[in-house]
Amino acid sequence: MFKQSLKAYKKYNPVNYDYVMQLPEGWELLPNIAVFDERISKGHTDEELLSVTIGKGIIKQTENDIKKDSSNEDKSNYKLVKEGDIAYNKMRMWQGAVGYSQYRGIVSPAYIVLKPKMTINPEYFHYILRINFYTNYSKRFSYGIVDDQLSLRYKDFKRMYSIVPPFEIQNRIVEYLNHKTKQADTLIEKQTRCIELLKEQKKAIINKAVTKGLNPDAQMKDSGIEWLGEIPAHWEVRKLKYLVKINKDTLTERTNKNFEFDYIDISSISENGLFLEPEKIKFKDAPSRARRIVKRGDTIISTVRTYLRAIEYFNDIKNYTVASTGFAVLSPSQKVHEEYLSYLIRNEYFLNKVTANSVGIAYPAISTHIMSGFYLPIPEISEQQNIVEYVETKIAKIDQAIEKAEKEITLVKEYLQSLIYQIVTGQLKIHN
Repeated sequence: MFKQSLKAYKKYNPVNYDYVMQLPEGWELLPNIAVFDERISKGHTDEELLSVTIGKGIIKQTENDIKKDSSNEDKSNYKLVKEGDIAYNKMRMWQGAVGYSQYRGIVSPAYIVLKPKMTINPEYFHYILRINFYTNYSKRFSYGIVDDQLSLRYKDFKRMYSIVPPFEIQNRIVEYLNHKTKQADTLIEKQTRCIELLKEQKKAIINKAVTKGLNPDAQMKDSGIEWLGEIPAHWEVRKLKYLVKINKDTLTERTNKNFEFDYIDISSISENGLFLEPEKIKFKDAPSRARRIVKRGDTIISTVRTYLRAIEYFNDIKNYTVASTGFAVLSPSQKVHEEYLSYLIRNEYFLNKVTANSVGIAYPAISTHIMSGFYLPIPEISEQQNIVEYVETKIAKIDQAIEKAEKEITLVKEYLQSLIYQIVTGQLKIHN
């Protein structure tokens, strides 16, 4: 789908600038002040709200699932954006929060709005301003003590330079890159959907194994629990508190202030497990919520923001590890296999019950007392071991397929970024 036979331009002229050494004949390297003016038009409070995102550029705020509702804010200082304008987030330009607008609307004062001073195709600049080399370039002109405070003001942006091809070539580039981007988006969407289906398959395997067992011919009985339904006749139903110790070990205020440990916060874990490396921190510098001691064989589950379904099983702990008090640390008793426990609390029925019994709107939470009273199906240890081996074998193959799909997505994104870079910098020529 991405096969191409693009070649270089026939003639190039040398350019004396740090990020480009040569450009095709007829192309220019111009200071941004020659291309754009800043648009500062305020008082358009009835216009539609727009957002500048890293992922998509400029979108309507109604399409932004993350952006908070600012409908009740004073918008008298919001800036007007017209179709074809470029806008960027002063604090996030270096991360790619920039794009051209297909809409008329208003944006927060935190954004810079650029109106073209010459005939350009704004979509061309949407591509060049968002690629890695240009966002890194913009970081050099941004000012602030740390990255989160970096700001690219218009007076600094206008000192930067941009590659400006002839207008007809800009149009040709945009048409070609729009086509290639659409192809890439289609591939990414297919692989993303594939990953979602594979993850659902993993959940289904776990749910069935820990609630119905592995023998399809086993005699069944009513569990007596509405959400659980029937379970194998030889299984028991036990409350969670009889299967585990909850929050068995805790750091106290008398802990040595220089004691160092790996800290795990709620933001470090998702329903797919740990995705951020634990932060190494000393007790004196740790937040007050860094208290739950985690040991090998424990499983932790979030008790705040329970909709996140943050769960992780620790089968290999290299350093002393402490979790936030936003987790419940479950240490298995002799009646439950440690890995089986991790699968057991990952089953959809249990997680739905946790969510349903959480209190609060913005940060729904559940007490460990309530959660400890939930009933769970439990077979003998030997059968638990068999289930663990079965589930691990099944999901290992699924994880391989997920990893392959994720790698495909990464490769497509990298290829597209490289293609855009080579085309907008004139290294490859788009034919008529």
